[in-house]
Amino acid sequence: MRILDRFISTSLSPLPRGPFTATIQTRFKKPANTAQTRLETRTRDPKLDVLAFHRRRLTLILGLYSLVSAKQRGPFVSLQLLSRWVPHAGVNTLSPGEFLRKYPHVFQVFTHPVRRNLCCKFTSKFVELLKLEEEIVCNMENVNVIKIRRILSMSVNGRVHLHAIRLMRRELGLPEDFRESVIRKHGEIFRMIDLEIVELVDWNENERAFNCSAEVEKWREKEFREKWLSEFETKYAFPINFPTGLKIVPGFRERLRNWQRLSYVKPYERVEKVRVRTCGGVERYEKRAVGIIHELLCLTVEKMVEVERLAHFRKDLGIEVNLRELLLKHPGIFYISTRGNTLMVFLREVYSGGCLVETNMVYDVRRKMLELLLLGCRNTRELREQEEAGEDRNDAANDEDGGGRKDGDFVIPILESYSGNNHGCDFNYQG
Repeated sequence: MRILDRFISTSLSPLPRGPFTATIQTRFKKPANTAQTRLETRTRDPKLDVLAFHRRRLTLILGLYSLVSAKQRGPFVSLQLLSRWVPHAGVNTLSPGEFLRKYPHVFQVFTHPVRRNLCCKFTSKFVELLKLEEEIVCNMENVNVIKIRRILSMSVNGRVHLHAIRLMRRELGLPEDFRESVIRKHGEIFRMIDLEIVELVDWNENERAFNCSAEVEKWREKEFREKWLSEFETKYAFPINFPTGLKIVPGFRERLRNWQRLSYVKPYERVEKVRVRTCGGVERYEKRAVGIIHELLCLTVEKMVEVERLAHFRKDLGIEVNLRELLLKHPGIFYISTRGNTLMVFLREVYSGGCLVETNMVYDVRRKMLELLLLGCRNTRELREQEEAGEDRNDAANDEDGGGRKDGDFVIPILESYSGNNHGCDFNYQG
């Protein structure tokens, strides 16, 4: 048996033993331990992975909506033209027909009355939810001012590039024209240095007047009062929520306890000079980066954002580290999902069962959009009844007009479906 095993191992080796290779040494190759390997071998959270996948699909649909709504001829598009737009929107796994049939509560397919080709438009429920979200975001002007002010207060010199905020506009809950409606409107707080740089008007006075603290301070105060923990244990600690199935190696708990007690410069505190080479300087620098990312995620609506968009704040906020490696080092605070061909980071403490523990108005509306996607092909009888009712009304209108179709009548059903008179949006829907 030993001879057979030796023969198999010799025949499968890249350099089989022989008279010419007897003196060649085969060295043991140490397995690589990089951010990519740690990302592949991390402990998964299935509920957050599923949420990231459906959230990615919703983002693709919103990209299609922005393309369709920008058309001047009407809020609909032919399937031939949609087949050209779909690859640019990021839909590479499904054909346009399969994508439309998969979400009948979002897309409505109809035949153009003149050209007789298949076209699609968005359902009234989905459009009403988008309009409701836009209305809520526009009414949150004071909240948006505070968010931008907090981001500028965390920066190195009170300045942030505008394109970084623009990339996270929807995650932060900012309106599309936030540059005019928020920044330029409040000239006593913000000032545009260049076309793409915004800063606080007077950073020193703003820092004294706007004495804010990070969101994690509320958790620390609660732990200090309710659990009777010492200030030494809670002053610089973060809430930890490990995923199920995480392997605890020997010495991990002790290192975590020491890291929780390690002091660092908090996000809204002024940093004159970072001394990385001092005792514990690297750990303190990384812990400050963890605190800034934690606070930035707390400012978002859904407490999640793409890692690529976080990278645009590295220089402005002074967190010039490998973000993916830093996030993977702290699986109890952050979770990275790779579903949907993108890296999405979640704040673990605010999620339970794939849903936010404390919701907000914008999140509730986006959750209802997600429920329309999750319905799939279920409950489509109601959609067919509504389409048949609309066709009956059109036939009755043609009979009253003399039974003939006039020029321009093909526009009437399209306008009626977007007028909101056919059926309203059921905001109390439960998926």
